[in-house]
Amino acid sequence: MPNPSPSPVVVGVTGTSAGLAAVRLAAREAVSRDRDLRIVHAFTWSHPRLDHRYDRARHTASQVVDAAVATAQRSTPGVRVTSQLVDGPADEVLLRLGRTAELLVLGDDDLATLPWLPSGSVLCQTVARAWCPVLVARGPRPQAGPILAAIDGSQCSLLALRQAAEEGARRDVDVVVAHVVERPGLEAEQEGRNILADSLAAVPELGDHRVRMLAGAVAPTLVRISGKARLTVMGPRGHHDDGLLGSVARNVLHRAASPTLFAHRRPVPQQRAPLDAGNALAR
Repeated sequence: MPNPSPSPVVVGVTGTSAGLAAVRLAAREAVSRDRDLRIVHAFTWSHPRLDHRYDRARHTASQVVDAAVATAQRSTPGVRVTSQLVDGPADEVLLRLGRTAELLVLGDDDLATLPWLPSGSVLCQTVARAWCPVLVARGPRPQAGPILAAIDGSQCSLLALRQAAEEGARRDVDVVVAHVVERPGLEAEQEGRNILADSLAAVPELGDHRVRMLAGAVAPTLVRISGKARLTVMGPRGHHDDGLLGSVARNVLHRAASPTLFAHRRPVPQQRAPLDAGNALAR
C-alpha cells in the first residue's frame, strides 16, 4: 500500500447504501482536489478474547472496507485509495482523523426518514466537532445546479461563505448567497440586506454569485431551496447558538435535499455525548 498523502479526503463507511454513496462522492472530491482518498471503517468490540463471534465480525468489517474500495475505484477511475479498519468508537476515530484531513465525508444513512436527529449519533457529533469541513452525502442524486451558501452574519456563516467561494472557484460554478428573513416588516428586511452586504464585503474572493433574500422560517426555507443546489454550505452554529449544533444546522442536516458541507477551521470544545445504539459506524 502506498504512503498516504498529507491532508487526504477521509470517508467513513458503514456497509450501507448511504455509506457507498458517500464513498462515490468522496472519490470525486479527492480527484478534484488532487488528494488521496482514505476509506475508514471503525470497529468496536468488547472483550474480543471472550467472544467467539469476534473473528467473524472482524472479517465482516474488513469486507465492508474492501467493498468501499472497489466502489471508489469503479466509480472514479484514477482515484488514489488507501483503506483502514480502525479500532475505536466511530466518532472518536473520525474526529481524530479529521485533524489532518482536508475533508471528512459521511453518508446520511436515510436521516430524512427519522423523526428526530439523535445528538449522540456519529453524524451529529462529527458535523459539530470536526477540525475540517464535513461533507454529508445525500444519495445518488445528480450533481447539478449552483452552490448554496446560507448566511446569517455570524462568524460561522462567514467561514461558510469563504468555503463556498473556494468550492465555486474549484468547480467553476456560481454561488447563491442566501439569507432568510424570519420576521416580517421593513426593519427586518433592511437588517437582512445589511447582513448580506457585510458578508459579501468580508469575502472579496467570492467569484460569480447571486444574492437571494428569502422570507419565512429559516430551516424549512433552506431545506426547500437546497433541492436546487449541487451543494449547500453552512456553519454548524449561528449567532445565538452555543450548543452542539445550531437549530437551523440541525434541521438542514436532518432534511436537506443536496449534499451539505459544514464549515470548520478549528475544533469546538464539546464533551462527547453517549452514542445511541444503532448509530455507530460499526459494532
